[in-house]
Amino acid sequence: MAIAIETQFSFRLPRTSDVLLQFEAAAIPEQTILSANTELSDSEHCARVAAQDDIGERIWLRAGGEFNVSYNAEVALDRQIADLGSLKRLMPHEMPGEAVQYLFDSRYCPADRFQTFVDDTFGNTDGGARIAAIRDWIGDNYQYTPGASGPQTGALDTFIERRGICRDYAHTLVALARASTIPARYVACYAPGVDPPDFHAVAEVFLNDPETEGGGTWQLVDATGMADPAQTVKIGVGRDAADVSFLTSFGANQFLSSSVRVRLLGE
Repeated sequence: MAIAIETQFSFRLPRTSDVLLQFEAAAIPEQTILSANTELSDSEHCARVAAQDDIGERIWLRAGGEFNVSYNAEVALDRQIADLGSLKRLMPHEMPGEAVQYLFDSRYCPADRFQTFVDDTFGNTDGGARIAAIRDWIGDNYQYTPGASGPQTGALDTFIERRGICRDYAHTLVALARASTIPARYVACYAPGVDPPDFHAVAEVFLNDPETEGGGTWQLVDATGMADPAQTVKIGVGRDAADVSFLTSFGANQFLSSSVRVRLLGE
């Protein structure tokens, strides 16, 4: 299966500033970059660095004035999708180092605040079955509302308001999974079928891998229901949105425009 991606966005820097970008599809075993082209405005400095967990790359810039980004890619996907409900939870002492950090609270995902709720609401489930129940609960109880949240909105805010966008759905799922002692991370991604078309966000949870004795597997979960894990192209991962924003400016900036188109190749 192959996915075609077309992305453009523009922003203005009133004075020369450092900027960190992350918008390209990650070159990882489950994703093969068939072709890719990135065009950036001129800058004083431009360098690529590894992103979180070595999934994808970030681009450091030092620039000023109006800055334009254009990215086109074709990506082949070969992701193993498990039956989520059948996967067991790993005990904390069985988890590898890469997963441990995703048990803890983060800026937008205060898991400790949800401990009582998950015990009361999902106490009769465990492992992947609990994650599926959490996903379905969010889908049933939240309203997808563009503009309902902002850059400072966290999982607790969204839990109270019961509305938001993909970022908010993912933060809630991550927080509730961690409150269930299941490692969970935030995934920035591209996926066909996202409405309105935009950068997308889902969660990824770490559960027992039935194919590997004592091993674990990361499984994508989208509480919005818009993205099929088999058709989801990862950009990067992190503890929450703060780790994997497509644009982080270390100085004032004005976002001007963006356009994202994602489709199955051949459509």
